[in-house]
Amino acid sequence: MPAPRREPAEKQRDPERTKRRILDAAKVEFGAKGYVAARVIDIATRAGVNKQLISYYFGGKEGLYQELAGQWHRTGGRLATADQPLAEVVRQFVLTTMHDRDWGRLMVWANMSGEDPGNGQDAQFMRAQVEEIRARQQRGEIPADLDPAYLLLVLVTAASATLTMPLMVHNITGEDAASPDFIEKYADQLALMVRHLAPPGSPAS
Repeated sequence: MPAPRREPAEKQRDPERTKRRILDAAKVEFGAKGYVAARVIDIATRAGVNKQLISYYFGGKEGLYQELAGQWHRTGGRLATADQPLAEVVRQFVLTTMHDRDWGRLMVWANMSGEDPGNGQDAQFMRAQVEEIRARQQRGEIPADLDPAYLLLVLVTAASATLTMPLMVHNITGEDAASPDFIEKYADQLALMVRHLAPPGSPAS
């Protein structure tokens, strides 16, 4: 009779802590190298775990990415709630770049390379955000002649500028794009611009 399967020692001790360490390490490695170039062994080494645990918990590198993407989409969904004015939603997205720059770098890699290991999760999330913009437009928060998809594209690009265009930020403003003070000022200014989009008399104006 075969011996019963033994669980990895890390799982026996604290599986949730181990999974968090793996996810944190994966986000750093993906952000630094992109999804394709990141190696499972490097993620495991950074997390301080046996690489077999990545397959054990997540089914491999793709499963890791999908879990990280799911976490980000849940965070984004909470930020983009309908009870918040669009200007405040945009402001909060800018501020997240101070706290989660590794995920932002991964998004840059994905967009430059065309990588989509998330099985369409990102596209599904963004289409839902287009519909949220459309709903805001129907409530009078956004001018009727703006295309919600194009507006969202502009806002996402602007909100990520501190991460995607640090040299441009410095050349234009003389500021360090990673500075918390600059990011907060930029978030406030971008929110002000979005408020100016609101038609006169609307709740968001």
